[in-house]
Amino acid sequence: MVGFAARVALRTTVLSVAAGCAGASAQDPQQGATDWPSTNYTQSANRYSPLTQITAENVATLERVWSIHLKPADFTGGLREDQAIPLVIGTTMYLASPYGAIIALDATTGAEQWRFEIPDNAVPSKRGLAYWPGDGDLPPSLLFGASSGVLYSIKASDGTLNAGFGENGVVNLKTPEVMRNFTDAGYLLLSSPSIYKNLVITGAGTGEGRAFPKGTGPSGDTRAWDARTGELVWTFETVPGPDDFGYDSWAGDSARDRSGVNVWGYMSLDTDLGILYMPIGAPNDDRVGVDRPGDNLFSSSIVAVDANNGQYLWHFQLVHHDIWDYDAQSAPLVVDLDRDGETVPALIVVNKTGLMFTFNRVTGEPLFDIEERPVPGSDVPGEQASPTQPFPVKPEPLTQNTISRDNLYKGEPQHQAYCERLVDDNDMKLGGPYMPITPNQYSMSPPGPAGGINYWGPAYDPELHLFVSNTTNLFQPMRLVQRSNGAWVNTGPLAGVRRFGDPDRRLPCGPTPWGELVAVDMATGDVAYRKTLGVSDVLPSGLQDTGRPSTGGVVLTASGLTFVGGADDFRFRAFATATGDQLWEIRLPSSIETTPITYLGADGRQFVTVVSTGGGLTGSEVTNDEIIAFALPRN
Repeated sequence: MVGFAARVALRTTVLSVAAGCAGASAQDPQQGATDWPSTNYTQSANRYSPLTQITAENVATLERVWSIHLKPADFTGGLREDQAIPLVIGTTMYLASPYGAIIALDATTGAEQWRFEIPDNAVPSKRGLAYWPGDGDLPPSLLFGASSGVLYSIKASDGTLNAGFGENGVVNLKTPEVMRNFTDAGYLLLSSPSIYKNLVITGAGTGEGRAFPKGTGPSGDTRAWDARTGELVWTFETVPGPDDFGYDSWAGDSARDRSGVNVWGYMSLDTDLGILYMPIGAPNDDRVGVDRPGDNLFSSSIVAVDANNGQYLWHFQLVHHDIWDYDAQSAPLVVDLDRDGETVPALIVVNKTGLMFTFNRVTGEPLFDIEERPVPGSDVPGEQASPTQPFPVKPEPLTQNTISRDNLYKGEPQHQAYCERLVDDNDMKLGGPYMPITPNQYSMSPPGPAGGINYWGPAYDPELHLFVSNTTNLFQPMRLVQRSNGAWVNTGPLAGVRRFGDPDRRLPCGPTPWGELVAVDMATGDVAYRKTLGVSDVLPSGLQDTGRPSTGGVVLTASGLTFVGGADDFRFRAFATATGDQLWEIRLPSSIETTPITYLGADGRQFVTVVSTGGGLTGSEVTNDEIIAFALPRN
């Protein structure tokens, strides 16, 4: 971390650079436009492809071209879900398999080209890998984490280790600086790294909850490594030290050895200006903050730093003193917006709250006003919940944020009665935004840690000026109980990971729709449309149009199409981006828990490919796993 004077000087420098680049495109020029070179297409995370071969007029003729199963023939365990988005460079697709391998395929035919088996029964980062194009002397490479707590570098050409990177292609991420005194703790890289020039920038997987006393454990620092050698280049301390800006937002010594406060999702970059945007998660313990009074920077915040050296530029805290697990976790969208005839460099930010914030991405100043509004206090002894939380004036909340006995599910009598009994029999306290968890009583404050917009994040169409995302209205009961040692824990048969609904029929109990496709006009900040996304097949005909929870995002194309799987109803769909009208749908053997990708195959056809490995409602058993590539008929 750097001193305040240095931060001001650095921001001034960046501002002067931005003035000369105001007209620059937010889309960084990575590889060919017909590839899919990064998890979110480009480091700007827009997920907007310039391909136009598939259109509204012909999308209904898409056909399956090839598919493969990820589960090896000799694997004896159960099927595994995969949230990793594949990459496509040239004619080759690279994917991280949850069965412990990195696989290269012919992107046009699906034929396997090579396979790298990760040693020690480890599996790759569950949310993908990164491509580094090389530096002229060293070859293009793939970089990814593994469950063993290391970072790998392998050649993209044949999957062999890069001997000059770390120790024979491997860097140990579990260094003393981040592990501190918690050498036995788990630590890994959960998502794909970000690539900037010759830097590989990694977040941190520190685990959640109260694994150690007072929410302590490994640090959640963001680090950058030399892509050529594996040497550590810079570290950004996500929990400030005693001499750093933000330390006073942790009362007493509560910042000491604090764990969590980590980037576990995706980061984004303005590659022209060299600014990295980090979505940082909640502190441990993420349900109780008695031992950490204060706003707790940089938890549940967006932090902008100089990507070259990790120096702080600006931040915005989305949730003060987070006691709801409302992480910032999806990549902020690096976009250019028009304001009064001028192009403004912007950053669009969402998180689990279902709120959307828009900033000047250089200065951090809001482009739509943000208000600090009063929110309820906590009944937990010693809990100093923040008296206010930030709310954007525009747009309106993208997801439901209020639940009451009167607005539970209405529809099928059987499920309606089930939901009413669930609330009444458990004496649930229901409320609105930022209602703290109640001691010794089940409570819910939507959207909850499984709702809103999660790690998959939104997308942006620069021609239509539309923000587009699938959203989830899936609530979660909570209850705090005090143990004999005085610690408060979220526990009980309905607490923890149990969602608000009927687990046997996989039906939520909140008001429908349980999932939507939402678009926002970024010129005005108004919601352009809301479309119910997903069906509940278990319900009677006429009552199935409920929407479904999502776990994967949208991809947009220049032909005006939105492709999305995500919903847990086993469907893959295409919509008209401008209107949200559904144009195409196909039912698959399993749900899609990743974002689709699109690219140009060697045969000249535009492909849309999905990883389909999900079960029903989040947490249910996986029943099938396939990677499926679609394209238009050859004629």
